[in-house]
Amino acid sequence: MGGVEDDEPPSKRVKANSVELCSLSNNSSFSESINPLGGLMARPLPSQGKDDIVGSKGVIKRVEFVRIITEALYSLGFERSGAALEEESGIYLHSDAVNLFREQVLEGNWDGSVTTLQKISLLEENVKKSASFLILEQKFFELLENGKLMDALNTLRNEIAPLRINKKRMHELSNCLISPSQSLILGFANLGIETSNSRIKLLEELQKLLPPTIMIPERRLEHLVEQALTVQRDACYFHNSLDGSLSLYADHQCGKDQIPYRTTQVLQAHHDEVWYLQFSNTGKYLASSSSDNSAIIWEHTLTGHQKPVLMAAWGPDDRQLLTCGMEESVRRWDVQSGECLHIYEKAGLGSISCCWFPDGNKFFLGLTDKSTCLWDLDGKELDCWKGQRTTKISDIAVTKDGSTVISMCKESTIRLFDRDAKMEKSIEEEQTITSFSLSKDDNFLLVNLLNQEIHLWSIKDEPRLVTKYKGHRRSRFVIRSCFGGYEQAFIASGSEDSQVYIWHRATGNIIEALPGHSGAVNCVSWNPVNHHMLASASDDRTIRIWGVNSRVNNHLKRKDVQSNGVVARACCNGNSKI
Repeated sequence: MGGVEDDEPPSKRVKANSVELCSLSNNSSFSESINPLGGLMARPLPSQGKDDIVGSKGVIKRVEFVRIITEALYSLGFERSGAALEEESGIYLHSDAVNLFREQVLEGNWDGSVTTLQKISLLEENVKKSASFLILEQKFFELLENGKLMDALNTLRNEIAPLRINKKRMHELSNCLISPSQSLILGFANLGIETSNSRIKLLEELQKLLPPTIMIPERRLEHLVEQALTVQRDACYFHNSLDGSLSLYADHQCGKDQIPYRTTQVLQAHHDEVWYLQFSNTGKYLASSSSDNSAIIWEHTLTGHQKPVLMAAWGPDDRQLLTCGMEESVRRWDVQSGECLHIYEKAGLGSISCCWFPDGNKFFLGLTDKSTCLWDLDGKELDCWKGQRTTKISDIAVTKDGSTVISMCKESTIRLFDRDAKMEKSIEEEQTITSFSLSKDDNFLLVNLLNQEIHLWSIKDEPRLVTKYKGHRRSRFVIRSCFGGYEQAFIASGSEDSQVYIWHRATGNIIEALPGHSGAVNCVSWNPVNHHMLASASDDRTIRIWGVNSRVNNHLKRKDVQSNGVVARACCNGNSKI
């Protein structure tokens, strides 16, 4: 089986004076460059009695619109175009006072900038004080940098202190006089090397304090356009690709062909019901486990278990795989060779679940005595705790930082245990929990219930139920669901009616019900890299690979490589690497 083939940032210019603008307007080559489409296109829009409003909805103020366009031109480096727009429209990006203020800050004219700041209208007193503090702080550090300690001390005593704000920062500045290294801690070391850059950063900080009507935020037009594209993307039910597909030329709308909807391949190497499957972290490989006592890294069969294999877990680097026999042992395999590296057993007990620790040197093991244990790769037990966890049905997950262990306890409760703080939170359901799945960002948990519902819980802070997904069938078996697609915007699940169900994560609406299997679909896994690939495992002994339209090759092509007498694994995400 082989791989699948998938198809000095410019600062805002100060308003030019009338002499400069006159000179520019008399420059014939420049006049042509700003008016390539002819005079009619360049003139202001004719008055329709509402000169202060533009756009068909009547919500865009003309002055704001022009100023934002002007700011965008300057930020993109088109300074002559920005100046020409100001002159022709009569709408200037900044007032004379603001332009002077910006010049003074960039030139290091601290006393002048503080004086000009007081003259800018519409500023509240607390804003003026906060802005003055930032300016004088910059003055203080530059004096220190130039070795003018007494001048720095006078600035601190006679200019900064009288503002009577931010006492903690005042103490920090005082320490800088005693210990110059404190400047490094505060992020103002080596100002002399990049003084101009530090002043630009100061201007950016001042801009955050001043009202946007006085000083428009940097790259405001870009932000508005990004916001509009994001809203369109989030409103698109079927968006399932990189944001490079978004365009300014047309409203964004995807079709269903962005969601895996057709069978591209049927894998038939198992000899009994397929209970579990999971793509590797890189999406290159697929592992499955079955009631035929085997696991497969397609197409690399791993044998040795004496009982049905409940599940498999990929190591963080995809070099090793854990397989968990039903109330039996856990085995660790080398993915490259297919060799069994270690068998983990605890006397008199059987395993029912396993999960890697993020560092790849340890793993969690769920046992039939309702305990959860942390073992190293040599089989040494590092930690163990008991709860009221059920047998047979018991998932385990751990967050990427290794701090929180998530496991089932009781039939309707999931425990979130903070190992560092030794504290726990819980998710309480009214129905029996059959399985759960942790999101890629560790902020959400997908919980399958006995009553044919799947619940999405936010677990970032206190657990909170977010969305419910309904429509699939579950009465007798453990059915597993998963997150998937671009930014995990979809939920997929197996079902006892032989179909694979896909929901829009945000709304909970069913997008697709995929027929094809002839038995219950026990588990699904969405490729984490190829967002157009989904795999499903069924009681009909097969695994189906689902993809999009026929122009995209979503087959798991075999490329046989002999390794210790068995067929080596295949790639699954469009990268034909063996």
